[in-house]
Amino acid sequence: MEGVLERIQGGLIVSCQAGEGSPFHGPRFMAAMAVAAEQGGAVGIRANGPADVRAIRRATSLPIIGIYKRRDLSPDVYITPDVASARAVIRAGADIVAVDGTARPRPGGVTLAELVRAIKGTYHVLVMADISTVEEASAAVAAGADIVATTLSGYTPATAHRRAGPDLDLVRELVARVQVPVIAEGRFWTPEEVCQAISLGAHAVVVGTAITNPEAITARFVRALQEATHG
Repeated sequence: MEGVLERIQGGLIVSCQAGEGSPFHGPRFMAAMAVAAEQGGAVGIRANGPADVRAIRRATSLPIIGIYKRRDLSPDVYITPDVASARAVIRAGADIVAVDGTARPRPGGVTLAELVRAIKGTYHVLVMADISTVEEASAAVAAGADIVATTLSGYTPATAHRRAGPDLDLVRELVARVQVPVIAEGRFWTPEEVCQAISLGAHAVVVGTAITNPEAITARFVRALQEATHG
């Protein structure tokens, strides 16, 4: 497991995800996206669901952060919310399992500590906690998480005000206060922002939309053009 952390240190992890409404939805497209990311120099992949994880595992040897979004179990805490979800992506080939690490109630009333303990007690994988605050990160580390990620900053009621750009202040604070690797994730649009996160001490940076979501990338250019044209 330590080897996985060494492989991703200081590098770019590409989140290869596409929702059901996207023309790129499906394991075949996500595997192709992961191969393209690897050819571009990515050190790891973040992927959603056992089907996509399995296809990506067959296509690349890069470390995979596996998640399983289960909105059928919870509209809020849906990132790998239970052991069954974790088991599915581990068996599909994930090296790291990311779980919702916020303080919000999770399905079945299971605590974060119970979830982490169940995963690590059965499977030889690292557990990453997707958090939104320093307090949540500290609690996740106390619960046994091996890694914390800033993924959910801006996406919880308490942090909704942080939606403009990546939360580099949170990265800085986490690096100073937690004793596990910190992965920066969320609203990274430029190489300069990625480099800044690494300079602040992030172990690695995850970029998704800016690389793997053509609709969002196109819309961003179109909005800029419209603003420039129409004021």
